[in-house]
Amino acid sequence: MSAVNSFGAKSTLEVAGKSYEIFRLDAVKGAEKLPFSLKVLLENLLRTEDGANVTAAQIDALGNWVPTAEPDTEIQFTPARVIMQDFTGVPCIVDLATMREAVAELGGDPTKINPLAPAELVIDHSVVADLFGSADALARNVEIEYERNSERYQFLRWGQTAFNDFKVVPPGTGIVHQVNIEYLARVTMSRAVEGVLQAYPDTCVGTDSHTTMVNGLGVLGWGVGGIEAEAAMLGQPVSMLIPKVVGFKLSGVIPTAVTATDVVLTITEKLRQHGVVGKFVEFYGPGVESVPLANRATIGNMSPEFGSTAAMFPIDDVTLGYLRLTGRSEDQVALVEAYAKVQGLWHDVDAEPVFSEYLELDLSTVVPSISGPKRPQDRIELTNAKTQFATDLSNYGAGKSATIEMAGQETFELTNGAVAIAAITSCTNTSNPSVMMAAGLLARNAAAKGLKTKPWVKTTLSPGSKVVTDYYDKSGLTASLEQLGFFSVGYGCMTCIGNSGPIIDEVSHAVQANDLAVTAVLSGNRNFEGRINPDVKMNYLASPPLVIAYALAGTMDFDFATDSLGTGTDGEPVLLADIWPNAEEVQSIIASSIDTEMFTHEYAGVFDGDERWQNLPTPDGVTFAWDADSTYVRKPPYFEGMNKTPSAVTNISGARVLAALGDSITTDHISPAGTIKAGTPAAEYLEAHGVGRSEYNSYGSRRGNHEVMIRGTFANIRLRNQLLSDVEGGYTRDFTETDAPKAFIYDASEKYQAAGTPLVIFAGKEYGSGSSRDWAAKGTSLLGVRAVITESFERIHRSNLIGMGVLPLQFPAGQSWATLGLDGTEVVSISGIEELNAGSTPKTVRVLAVPSEHSVAGKETVEFDAIVRIDTPGEADYYRNGGILQYVLRSLVA
Repeated sequence: MSAVNSFGAKSTLEVAGKSYEIFRLDAVKGAEKLPFSLKVLLENLLRTEDGANVTAAQIDALGNWVPTAEPDTEIQFTPARVIMQDFTGVPCIVDLATMREAVAELGGDPTKINPLAPAELVIDHSVVADLFGSADALARNVEIEYERNSERYQFLRWGQTAFNDFKVVPPGTGIVHQVNIEYLARVTMSRAVEGVLQAYPDTCVGTDSHTTMVNGLGVLGWGVGGIEAEAAMLGQPVSMLIPKVVGFKLSGVIPTAVTATDVVLTITEKLRQHGVVGKFVEFYGPGVESVPLANRATIGNMSPEFGSTAAMFPIDDVTLGYLRLTGRSEDQVALVEAYAKVQGLWHDVDAEPVFSEYLELDLSTVVPSISGPKRPQDRIELTNAKTQFATDLSNYGAGKSATIEMAGQETFELTNGAVAIAAITSCTNTSNPSVMMAAGLLARNAAAKGLKTKPWVKTTLSPGSKVVTDYYDKSGLTASLEQLGFFSVGYGCMTCIGNSGPIIDEVSHAVQANDLAVTAVLSGNRNFEGRINPDVKMNYLASPPLVIAYALAGTMDFDFATDSLGTGTDGEPVLLADIWPNAEEVQSIIASSIDTEMFTHEYAGVFDGDERWQNLPTPDGVTFAWDADSTYVRKPPYFEGMNKTPSAVTNISGARVLAALGDSITTDHISPAGTIKAGTPAAEYLEAHGVGRSEYNSYGSRRGNHEVMIRGTFANIRLRNQLLSDVEGGYTRDFTETDAPKAFIYDASEKYQAAGTPLVIFAGKEYGSGSSRDWAAKGTSLLGVRAVITESFERIHRSNLIGMGVLPLQFPAGQSWATLGLDGTEVVSISGIEELNAGSTPKTVRVLAVPSEHSVAGKETVEFDAIVRIDTPGEADYYRNGGILQYVLRSLVA
């Protein structure tokens, strides 16, 4: 309960025979003019006002929000709940377990380390498409998943019993964001707080950047690093600036041949071009009512791809209809409606809210599209896809072709552009019946014509929840999908996060031997370099029906308007238009095949799991019994030698550059992700601990072991460290040696740290874009990096760096490391950091880069003022403490 009620906002709401305490927004002058998302933040402040962390001045600032002003007012946002997936969730629980021990060592009570807000974890990132194209693929992949991950799953089972308010959705259930919108999201929370039943907006932060999918339900939430999520679980508010809000007006109706995927790729391109990093986006206008909830969720899901913090839709009758469809109780639906209406959160189609900036899209202008070959925002109209592929291919320096022979298949020629993976995958689209049913109908039509997928294509279907399987079965489309090779391979993110499994052996050998640029087509949200599969150079995002179309075509070098997909049973060539499903039939089959009972049945025992899960041996105890021999879960070193009071912040002297990087370095480039490659430091560590190559598993599955993860940081196969010429992968120059030879980044870091030499990173624009990977910051810190100097940061990674005690700096406006005359061979010192000890945050610090013995003759010293990107007083406190977890730990002990 709020300790302070400065605005007299406390009131009562009666719904369905229950009385709820609420904090009315109309108690604050100006609240009615605020965009939807800021109203949610305002309620949050009213309810948590305590006169210290949350003050009347913050509430006034939000009520008097100036839309066009640059954000400069810090507020403390307390999310209602935290949601996690297992890749990012396991290290969160590892850290909480470690904090329990650290609290005890500092003389505190370990049980104080306990979620204070509901925390839910969905295990969806571990299943790999090892098997495909057969009826037993799903069962075998789940079996292999348990074999690989039993240690991690036992640890999570311990966490579920050891921590209060922490629940785990076991493997084989669905993708975290689909489970969130279909079951976990409340839209309006009801919870007893100090004995009083309160109603308030459902808000959340999640350890996955696509947490924004829930924005489609009118739930304000976004992705944060695991570090921030842990702090939120422990009751720490999220420190943030009141953001700008971009109004995106929707008008018109989606054309019949256009899918929700085409709409979202168009919006992604438009918003990325406009520039919305650090801003909220809200959709409004007459077109909103015509956007089904599933489409809203698809659009919200892609918020990280266009760079916004959140991408909100309002609450309206469409929201209520979806809640009813998915099995929420009538009492809950009534509460959502009553609360939204009394608080002014109900969508008024005629209202023209005040926004910071305005954009508009006439949905009738959207055309079929794909995106690629390496960024989600690089949209290509389908009619131009063949031409654009030919242009993009020139950037990949590939071989020409290879003749291969597969068992039981005729010999065929594999060329550049061949589709090696066609995957219906990812939360973006598998939650959307309109595109999933369209895929099923296209498969039915293709099979009826006698078409087959090309033999070199690995075809996979990863439903986002078991409900998808249910409605495919009920509609009779499962058989058609399987006829084309699209058998279910698992309920998880899979291909979109790099769990694509190996491509067909013969294809892989031909690709490697001939340096071919083969492609992946997936219905996901991420297509960054090196992400999908190590053998695949070019990745394209497409709607589920287009994924199947490309599996039939077998190549990106294809024009769907004129090129034949094959010869039909009638002897005539078949074009895509001949099998593309009718929009009316898609809607008709959705209406006849999806019902509420599917949702209530599949989610009835959502936390129970199958026999495998229930039979896992589960440790008990307040603290975790670490296994010294485990290569999956190990106690991290973050709190070793920690005192009750932090040491003084120091300047950086005599640092060397670990990596000099270009633009658009994503967290995929930084954080360990995907498969562990033989011969790398991570592989050598596993081999030394008795783990054979076939059991390496993925970096994601080993996120609970810092020894593996630090060795995989900056080890992406497509990373280009410009300290070296024409070299890809996790390499640098080792300046501890006279001739500065090429070395693995981890190996060089070990030598620098042994010599007491601090490290810095140089980089370009949009550093840290992509997934909210906490290990991109954890690994950077553990490698000994003290500062990262870039042209610009993406929001989550900048925050995570501070959370791990790494200083984020920016080059002067309009400058880069290259334009300043830097090449990474310099010895770098940074002064002015010590000002933080006085309680203030300097706007700039002085960087001095002095040529070393490895620099070219005649190179001059470079000096410049770098902009300090510690943006809030709260972030400054975290940095002074050496990180956010150290800050929380000291606060709890104090």
